[in-house]
Amino acid sequence: MEPSVVNGPEAAPDRMIRFENAAYSEGFLRLAGLDEAGRGPLAGPVVAAAVILPRGCRIPGLRDSKKLSALRRESLMEEINRSALAIGLGVVDEKTIDRINIYRATQAAMKQAVALLDPQPDFLLIDALKLPECSIPQNAIIGGDDKSLSIAAASVVAKVSRDRMMLEYDRMYPDYNFKSHKGYGTREHLRAIRLHGPCEIHRRTFRGVA
Repeated sequence: MEPSVVNGPEAAPDRMIRFENAAYSEGFLRLAGLDEAGRGPLAGPVVAAAVILPRGCRIPGLRDSKKLSALRRESLMEEINRSALAIGLGVVDEKTIDRINIYRATQAAMKQAVALLDPQPDFLLIDALKLPECSIPQNAIIGGDDKSLSIAAASVVAKVSRDRMMLEYDRMYPDYNFKSHKGYGTREHLRAIRLHGPCEIHRRTFRGVA
């Protein structure tokens, strides 16, 4: 059966559901989109989200979280929470990132997120990365957070969740103003590191911290 379609201005663009439709046409039933937030920062964890949306789901305005305002991301987060069949969140801390490198840490966070899904997916749509040693069929899509509704949903969940974590860290480590830059290597952040030295959540192997 074809998914239901919402017509008019609120309909999801066809380009955002073509990967989902391709997987459905192959007989897969529960598709999980995966994306991460926090690969580039000098501090804090990398966070991955896995989201299973129901077939035919439409969430107007959902796209790559980096192209949305913070207020819009929060609004879409509420809609995703209402609409999703399942959401999983994986978090890998800065010490593990330093130990195994950010690429492997991102994969580990994604695997955590998938493991927490209930029900489990039978197909994965992933932004760029592949998950080795994962038995679930998958499609790694370059720029997938702006090409797949499921990945875009995961992008928003990961970004909003990590930003909230960094607000908590800002209260714990006020010298670094994490609420402003979320751990990224801005001039302000680099000046704070030079002035105060790295704190507990800084990634010691990253340029700008080391």
